[in-house]
Amino acid sequence: MANKKVYIIHRWGGNSNERWLVWLGNQLKTIGYEVTIPDMPNSETPKIEEWVGYLQKLIPTPDENTFLVGHSVGCQAIIRYLEKLENIKVGGAVFVAGWFNLTGLESNKEKEIAKPWIETPINFEKVKSAASNFMAILSDNDPYVPLSETKKIFEEKLGAKVVIEKNKGHFTEGDDVFELPEVVRSIEKLAK
Repeated sequence: MANKKVYIIHRWGGNSNERWLVWLGNQLKTIGYEVTIPDMPNSETPKIEEWVGYLQKLIPTPDENTFLVGHSVGCQAIIRYLEKLENIKVGGAVFVAGWFNLTGLESNKEKEIAKPWIETPINFEKVKSAASNFMAILSDNDPYVPLSETKKIFEEKLGAKVVIEKNKGHFTEGDDVFELPEVVRSIEKLAK
């Protein structure tokens, strides 16, 4: 049987050492997955071409045993990576605090960085054709992600199953999120 691989893509301003990502990687390794948590390029100023290009080099030949987990802008990077796949299907993707629009950005610099991610169209049909299953995990008090709008897009455009967590904010250490068992459960469901 082919090895199941999971790639965990961190958030804007994040890195591979964030506590719940490391925790998740260890949990998945324990149950037999190969896990990769890369440090994405220029994390403080994420750019679509740079992050998608990085994923294309990191995962050049994905297959149905490839699973992707994204956090925040990492979800967008995964969606845009999947959009570029031709005649290839991955096993699935789990999106944590994924977004298509953002609220609560404080500075003009933040708004400038977010603008291409928000305004560059996504071909959802192509994304859907590149993966068998999607799950989205959102928080009911995320200061950046508009819950009902985001939930609707994940459900209607990607056919994702959406799980709403209580009081997890943007799923960062600052929100006291150090473990996320729902992601392990989601990967297990997708991998069946």
